[in-house]
Amino acid sequence: MKNIPIRKIDTAHKALHSTEGFSIRDLTNLLNGKDLFHALHRHDYFFILALQKGMGMHEIDFTAYKVHNHSIFILRPGQVHRLQLKADCTGYLMEFSPGFYQPNNNSSTQRLSRASNKNVCTLELARFTKLFSLLAYIFTDFTEKQKGYEEIIKANLEIFFIEFIRQSQNPQGALKESNNYSQERLEDFLQLLSAQFLTLKQVSQYAALLNLSAYQLNSITKATVGKAASVLITEQIILEAKRYLLATTNQVKDIASHLGYEDPSYFVRFFRKHTGYSPDAFRKKPQ
Repeated sequence: MKNIPIRKIDTAHKALHSTEGFSIRDLTNLLNGKDLFHALHRHDYFFILALQKGMGMHEIDFTAYKVHNHSIFILRPGQVHRLQLKADCTGYLMEFSPGFYQPNNNSSTQRLSRASNKNVCTLELARFTKLFSLLAYIFTDFTEKQKGYEEIIKANLEIFFIEFIRQSQNPQGALKESNNYSQERLEDFLQLLSAQFLTLKQVSQYAALLNLSAYQLNSITKATVGKAASVLITEQIILEAKRYLLATTNQVKDIASHLGYEDPSYFVRFFRKHTGYSPDAFRKKPQ
């Protein structure tokens, strides 16, 4: 069973003498006057691309986004993506491992989860500038590496995620205070789902881990994202199946086994039911 290519931050940036688990690069220097193309892969770290000026295409978990000016992309570890950038793009590419930035309270953890679940955001100039200035400050500290710079970077990451959520949300769609509990419980569920979906497939299993009933968990997911918990579980399984079908040459039976299905024919039926394609047909169709 071949794994999807995974880029590791310390390996990728060893030549840059970067801080362990953290890197931020100026896109002008990174591109060096050349177009960039990264084939389908995944990371073991968080990936933040902030484009002051941008043109290209960014495909994240098989959803394609045009690259625009004043846009910010955030990827979680494990997501797959492919990226094309034109040579004249400007901005910053920041990457950090989960071990480098470890939120020290529940609110910070929830904030990181909320931000990283919103893969792309294009902002009006004033909102983008506020966020971009934080990245510029982080870049300066990282470049100069004065005493205590790592703590300053971590503190500014905290501020960045606060501002990202504040600046990227629709002011008319801001969460009401009464819904904060449901949002927090949703984020807890999504974190569990991301870590456990290969072995846990039932709503009741996740509900038990969250000290909720299946009814309560379904009420929370329907209120926050408009979907039953079972639908979110299915979507996570199908997404991982697509990742392996397109990013590896593994046989369908091996992918089924990886996803926790002992009977490949059952997996084929499951995949077809939710995508309209057999796994082989999905792999062969134009993407």
